[in-house]
Amino acid sequence: MDGYYAFMLVATALVLMMTVPALAMFYGGMARSKSVLNMMMMSYIAAAIVGILYVAVGWSMGWSGDGTLFANPFELFWLDGVATGDYIYVMFQMTFAIITAALISGAVADRMKFSAWVVFVPLWALLVYFPMAHMVFSCTDDSLICGRIGAQDYAGGTAVHINAGVAALVLVLLLGKRVGWPKDQMRPHNLTLTMVGAGLLWFGWYGFNVGSIVFAGETDEENLAQFFAETGRTFANTTLATMAAILGWLLVERLLHGKATSLGAASGIVAGLVAITPAAGAVDIGGAVAIGAIAGAVCAWAVSLKYKLRYDDSLDVVGVHLVGGIVGTVLIGVFSTADGAGGVDGLVHGGGFGSLADQSLGVVVAVVYSGVLTAIIALAVKLTIGLRLDEEDEVNGIDLVAHGESAYDLHSGTSGGGSVLAASTAASTPAKTEGASA
Repeated sequence: MDGYYAFMLVATALVLMMTVPALAMFYGGMARSKSVLNMMMMSYIAAAIVGILYVAVGWSMGWSGDGTLFANPFELFWLDGVATGDYIYVMFQMTFAIITAALISGAVADRMKFSAWVVFVPLWALLVYFPMAHMVFSCTDDSLICGRIGAQDYAGGTAVHINAGVAALVLVLLLGKRVGWPKDQMRPHNLTLTMVGAGLLWFGWYGFNVGSIVFAGETDEENLAQFFAETGRTFANTTLATMAAILGWLLVERLLHGKATSLGAASGIVAGLVAITPAAGAVDIGGAVAIGAIAGAVCAWAVSLKYKLRYDDSLDVVGVHLVGGIVGTVLIGVFSTADGAGGVDGLVHGGGFGSLADQSLGVVVAVVYSGVLTAIIALAVKLTIGLRLDEEDEVNGIDLVAHGESAYDLHSGTSGGGSVLAASTAASTPAKTEGASA
C-alpha cells in the first residue's frame, strides 16, 4: 500500500524514542541525584546491546520456525535471507525488544552493578524475551504454542510488560533493599525530567500500538480498509485509556494520601499506556476508558503495597508494568468486541467466560516463563560476578563509582563536561603560563 512503509518508518522511530531518551528521562528524574546518570545509562546500554543482538539472532528466534515452541537462532542469522525491504519491520520489532529490557532497570535503581546489568541484559534477551516474543507475536492460528498461550495481545501486554514486570520483581527479591529503605526518604530528584519523559513516552506509544497492525486481507483494497479502521481504533483507544488512567490514579492517590501529585499523573500516564497495549485493537472506546481508569486506580494502589510487602521496587516497575500488564490483558476478556482485532466478544458483550479464561491463561504462561528463566539468569550472575554494589559504593552513589561522573557539577570552576581520562590528565599536568602557545 502507498504510504505504509513511510508510516512504519515513523512508528519505528517513535518506539526507539520511547527508550532513548523518553524512558531514560522518566526513570532518571525519579532516581536520586547520585544515581541519575547510571539510571539513564542502563537504558542507553540496553538499546546498544539488545539492538545488535536482535539483528544477529533475535529476529530469527522471534520470527522463524512457525509452529515450534522455540525457533532456531541461526535460521535467519544476521538477517540472512531477509529482504532489505523487510528491514523496517525487523527494526520495528527490535525497538520492542530494546524497551522491554530497559523497563526492568527502574526496579534496581541505586544498587545493581553496571557490569552485572551489562551481562544480565543479553542473557535475558536471548533466553526470555526472544522466545516469548515468538510465542506471542509470531505464531499462526493452528500452531501448538498459540493454543497453549491462549491470549490476545495486540502490542505486548504479555511479551513486554508482564515479562519485564516479573523480571523486575525477581531481581528486586534477589538484590534486596537499598541501604536505608524504607526508613529513609528516597524521593525523585527531578520531577520536571520525569514529567517530560512521561509525555514523550505517551507520544512514542502511538508508534508502539498503532504501528502493530497485522494485515489480514487478501487484496490491497481490503488491507487499506483495515488500515483505516484499525489504526483509528488503536489511536483513539491509546489516547482515551491514558487520559482515564491519569484520573484513576490521581483519584486513588487523593483518597489514600490526600494529595494529587505530578508524579502520580506521570505514573498514571504509563499505567494507562501499559494496560491498553494488549487491548488497543480489541476493545471499543468505552472499553478503553474503562480499562484505563481501572488500571490507573489499581496500579496506584499496587505501588503502595511494596511498603507493606517489604520489597524495594525502586521506581515502581512491578506496580505499574506487571500489574498494569495483567489488568490490560485480563480485561480484554471482559471488554473485547467481535468487530475488534481479535474478533471475540468479551464478557460484557455477551461472549461468556471463554475469552476471560484464555486471557488469564496467557498471563500465567508469561509470569511462569519469565519468572523461572529470569531467576536462573540472575542467580548465575549473582554467583559469578555478583549483582549488587558494595554498601559503601551504594552510599557514595553509583554515578561516581560506575561512571566517574556527576550529573550536576554545581561547585566546579570549570565549564564542565569531558571524560574521566581528560579530567585526570588535567589534574596531573602542570598549568601553562599565560600566553603560552598550545
